[in-house]
Amino acid sequence: MKGTLGFRRTALAGAVLATALGGGAFLVACGAGGQDGGGATAGGAARLSVADSYIPMPPAGGMAAGYLTVRNEGGEDDELVKVSSPGASSVTMHRSTASTMEQVEKLDVPAHGALQLARGGTHLMIMGWQKAPVLGDELELDLTFTRTGTISVKVPVKELTYRPGQQ
Repeated sequence: MKGTLGFRRTALAGAVLATALGGGAFLVACGAGGQDGGGATAGGAARLSVADSYIPMPPAGGMAAGYLTVRNEGGEDDELVKVSSPGASSVTMHRSTASTMEQVEKLDVPAHGALQLARGGTHLMIMGWQKAPVLGDELELDLTFTRTGTISVKVPVKELTYRPGQQ
């Protein structure tokens, strides 16, 4: 009987140890998903790029609108929180509706998505040009994002009727 009791204790101790180790491995595996910013943002940090940027030729010395697309190939949302330019005194972000235009403080750039600044919708207002723009000029815009930091892009001045993809 004594030998059987010793075997049972050893088997029981082995089972407890196996359960503890298995449970610990399960917790480590479950916790590993949070290291890139959380399970809801699988795919890593925001990875931003800018495309289709242009500024329609403004009236002499006037304000101009700016349009572009910010693509996010990463798995984390970001926000455009500021736009500035060494070639203009002020660049602000606006949202247009059917009857109004309002300045906004930030614009969302969704994970695996895009922020599109386009005619009739969300856009930039550029004021106080350092020099009057002419067709073909490029204005540097510094786009500042919550997570990604600042991205500088050169935005071409195009004719007033320009539409990307239609030229």
